[in-house]
Amino acid sequence: MAAAGATLAAGALAGGTAQAQGAPRPTAGPARLRGTLDGVTETGITMITRTGAHLAVALSPQLRVALVAAARIEDIRPNSYIGTAATAPQPDRTLRALEVSVFPPEMRGAAQGHFAWDLGEGTTMTNGTVGSLVGTNGRTMVVSYGNGEKRVVIPDDVPIVMIEPADRVALQPGAKIVLNGQRDASGAVTAAFILVGKDGLTPPM
Repeated sequence: MAAAGATLAAGALAGGTAQAQGAPRPTAGPARLRGTLDGVTETGITMITRTGAHLAVALSPQLRVALVAAARIEDIRPNSYIGTAATAPQPDRTLRALEVSVFPPEMRGAAQGHFAWDLGEGTTMTNGTVGSLVGTNGRTMVVSYGNGEKRVVIPDDVPIVMIEPADRVALQPGAKIVLNGQRDASGAVTAAFILVGKDGLTPPM
């Protein structure tokens, strides 16, 4: 969704490396991390990734935070601004959603477009406006972005979530998170945007 990615300070965590000891150093550039929040300070967090690695991540002074709350298919309506991670195109060129995130009005236009994602080989993210809902219970949607559009099928078991505005108070140990940021040449990550699962939810994107 984005899906909404950004350029994820100083203090004790500034020199922390977002990688397991002995692992190859990742390439500098955009970074996306998923896992469980372990600790929080004014300038950074510690987290446990889905693979069990303990990481230290600095926080940008301009950090943005949002909550990810459970939603329903009925929350996706024509003109909704959404993000959807999906599998590689099917033979009929439709996309098969892995999740759908409904954005609040103030995030309309965030990261609009269709681009590669990291939930598996060939997966993509499409952020755009729902133009129509068709099929049984609105399970197929046409998503428009700029000069393009994608037809996306939403399987019955796919998680649907709502993005809600939040602040740093939402950063509580034990919460499930997805963060977007930047990795520097030393391997250290600075987070600029963190999605926090509400009420124990694991963000599906």
